[in-house]
Amino acid sequence: MSSVTRTAGRPVPRPDFVAAARAGRAFLGRGGVLGALDALHQALGDVFQLPVPGFASVVLGGPEANRFLLTESRERFLWRAEGDPVTRLLRDGVLVTDGAFHDDVRQVMTPALHRSLFGRFVEVMLRQSDQVTGQWRDGERVDLLDEMRRVSLCILTETLFGDDFSGRMDTLWSSILCTIRYISPGPWVIWPGMPRPGYRRALGRMDTYLYELIARRRAEAGGRSSDLLSMLLASGMDDELIKDQLLTMFIAGHDTSTALLAWALYLLATHDEAMERARADVETAFGAEAPTLGGIRRLNYLDRVIKETLRLYPPIHLGSRIAATDVRFQEYRIPAGTRVVYSIYLTHRDARYWAAPDVFDPDRFAPEKAGQRPAYAFVPFGAGPRNCLGAAFAQVEAKVVLARLLQRFTFRAVGRSARPRMRATLEPSPGAVVEARRLEGVAGS
Repeated sequence: MSSVTRTAGRPVPRPDFVAAARAGRAFLGRGGVLGALDALHQALGDVFQLPVPGFASVVLGGPEANRFLLTESRERFLWRAEGDPVTRLLRDGVLVTDGAFHDDVRQVMTPALHRSLFGRFVEVMLRQSDQVTGQWRDGERVDLLDEMRRVSLCILTETLFGDDFSGRMDTLWSSILCTIRYISPGPWVIWPGMPRPGYRRALGRMDTYLYELIARRRAEAGGRSSDLLSMLLASGMDDELIKDQLLTMFIAGHDTSTALLAWALYLLATHDEAMERARADVETAFGAEAPTLGGIRRLNYLDRVIKETLRLYPPIHLGSRIAATDVRFQEYRIPAGTRVVYSIYLTHRDARYWAAPDVFDPDRFAPEKAGQRPAYAFVPFGAGPRNCLGAAFAQVEAKVVLARLLQRFTFRAVGRSARPRMRATLEPSPGAVVEARRLEGVAGS
């Protein structure tokens, strides 16, 4: 039976003084916003109000909440929140539109990420991984967050835009980071209309890059027929609407892969047994040969590592919706216009569904354990008709890049331990610094 039966019901619980004090202590005790949300979840359950001035919302956690928002009642909620920076940045990008307009744009974009193209994509993933890591000096300390961002950017722009981004990396690097900060949680949460000086130039550089890319492709005779940019051009969209889709894929596509790759390598670098098993998995599948699309299906343990990384540190850790009508979830009423936040992070760390939820344990995703958790307890890419457009791409990319790096390097974590930080994705902070040593007999790229 649907969770929505009638709009009458109890008001959503608000934190009392005790719950608010616990959340405050968690926030100040290096837990940050994630720690505060967890404290409120522990005190109030799967449904509670977050009475933050300027960002008052209802927070939902758990598998039933995910089912409610992502499938059962998805048409009762809007993705677009006009006052949010992500909407101001992406304008009419597929991520922040609703209804038939969204469906039409997504239908145009989907073929560019079809599995039939993955064989060619794997070649790009390998070449770009080698290009970035080939610049590492043996034994150098590298920040995996920065380096995996370089890898992800080059892979995304070549596969989807048909562009070699390596020559633009240095000139656009600061603009990319500034764009990510623009849509990351910050003071705008409690002051939505706050002035945001310092961003216009960086955002303008991003627009200029994308408009130049569109103009250059329009000027080409013939051109490509299978990449995303070609499909957008063939659809008849104007340049502004195409730019919105490219910027959406550029930011959302590369930043999520960046976080996943950085966290996965960092977790392996801090768990020796998992590292040995992952390396043995790659050795068994490929030996010294380059990873292939067919071969990555044999990477059983590395697949578990990736899933466990996504569980612990889901790149898109929160989802936000606006109730389009009065709705009811369980016994609680949610009035129209309410912002509803569902926390993937809380669901993935809930001890009701995950034993020792804060422990890195890839074997919890062993095939024989698949039936031990309910549906919607693991939703790193969302679910339903609006699940992540690039979910399959991201998982292939993660296996290919991680396998390639494990073939060529050993990694040892150094410096301060990484902790999750809420940016546009869930980033390791203050970075994920490791010492990277090239394996004996492996030449540079």
